[in-house]
Amino acid sequence: MTSDLDERLADWRPEPRTRHDVLTAGPVAALSAVLDQPAAAAEGDPLPPLWHWLYFLDWPPQAELGVDGHPAVGHFLPPIPDRRRMFAGGRLRVHRPLTVGERAEQVATLASAVVKRGRTGEMVFVTVRSEFCQRAETCLVEELDYVYRSGEDARRSFTAAGAPVPSSEAAWQLVPRISPTLLFRFSALTANAHRIHYDAPYARGTEGYPGLVVHGPLLVLLMLELVRRTDSRSVAEVDFRLRRPVFAGDGVLARGGPDGRLAIATSVDERHATAEVRFA
Repeated sequence: MTSDLDERLADWRPEPRTRHDVLTAGPVAALSAVLDQPAAAAEGDPLPPLWHWLYFLDWPPQAELGVDGHPAVGHFLPPIPDRRRMFAGGRLRVHRPLTVGERAEQVATLASAVVKRGRTGEMVFVTVRSEFCQRAETCLVEELDYVYRSGEDARRSFTAAGAPVPSSEAAWQLVPRISPTLLFRFSALTANAHRIHYDAPYARGTEGYPGLVVHGPLLVLLMLELVRRTDSRSVAEVDFRLRRPVFAGDGVLARGGPDGRLAIATSVDERHATAEVRFA
């Protein structure tokens, strides 16, 4: 049976989009500072995996933002009413790392847009595929998965923010202190104006969360920090999934080991986010 969402997506075929950016060292130094680390790379150095999320950013006019802070319109945003977005996961293949200080090209295409039906209603699963090139050579191939709902979500039920840090015997462990200040700075670095990350009254009163929501991409980068800080091997592939929200004030543990299996855990859930890394 064809639904309203199926009909709205029937003729939605956005064209590929090409963008260019110079991968200056400033954003790398800024994110490193947010993570309380020395600069992860300087000009001429390889960019750490997934740190290209600091570049090729969208800055729409303020008037084009919705009440939630997300853009009301966008090249790869599906044409559905009262759109709500969740970052669900993705995959990255590294042919060779991008180089800091050089100009790069991103060619993004719509890989798929599928309507699925579950117990909570209809959802649109959108995958955007990007190729990143430098010096006419493909460096990275990435696929990012998003889930969109149309209309108001049912009222959510979450454990109150403030879960303690769980214990673990994992070989690699990192306990970041995720504060509202960190979330605000990460939002600024990634041009993310979604209010659930910095506007606590909105997050609680309108979206139904118990506190500020930690960015999905930040959770992924924290998992990759286990590799960057611990293992000298080069990353060839990353497959990551976001499963359950984490909130500011939660005691967060990033854990993993040399087999490349990584996770974000709290005392509420051992697998808020997961990643599998394959080394070159």
